[in-house]
Amino acid sequence: MVLEYERSALCEVGRRMAGTGLVTGAAGNVSVRVGDLVAVTPGGVMLDRMTPADCPVVDVRGGPVEGARAPSSETPMHLAIYEATGAAAIVHTHSTYGTVVASTMDELPPIHYNTLLLGGVVRVAEYATYGTPELAASVRAAMAGGKRAALLANHGGVAIGGDLDEAFENARLLEWLCGVYVRARTIGEPRILTEEQLTAVVERGLAPAEWPADL
Repeated sequence: MVLEYERSALCEVGRRMAGTGLVTGAAGNVSVRVGDLVAVTPGGVMLDRMTPADCPVVDVRGGPVEGARAPSSETPMHLAIYEATGAAAIVHTHSTYGTVVASTMDELPPIHYNTLLLGGVVRVAEYATYGTPELAASVRAAMAGGKRAALLANHGGVAIGGDLDEAFENARLLEWLCGVYVRARTIGEPRILTEEQLTAVVERGLAPAEWPADL
């Protein structure tokens, strides 16, 4: 089976996404790239019930390589992100707090210094129908400039990484940051970190080990 290990890893990440509430039902999708091939979750299958054989493989142009099931409808978005970034994996979620922020704001401001791990302010991509080239282009634009995550207006979020674990953790961090912001708004106006404050964090050398673990 082509990319057998990667397809098994997609199933594991799918279970972790469902278990942490980043997706419900068959919503959301995941992919991993190896060279010119991309293994992606299938459309219409619950992420916590997939098998490796369920996950099709396509080339970087979207052409089918192996698999009986159709790839996720969001495959064009995944391929656009791969083309524009150095990512090796992508996680797309329909998480609660991420969707709340994506439905009300144009960006997620730096309420916490761990925002820097996602490239700073998280942009909200303009709304477009799911699975369309327009949405792919909108998300690609939102992630320009070295961003590692974006929100999709009235839809959800997307995060990238150097491997599937990193992409998953970036998606989990995005949801945590959105949750902090939404909860803070219920008791007052959140304090947003300044450029000077963020620069001081960069100078201290922010490390992935500092990611929050309490999503």
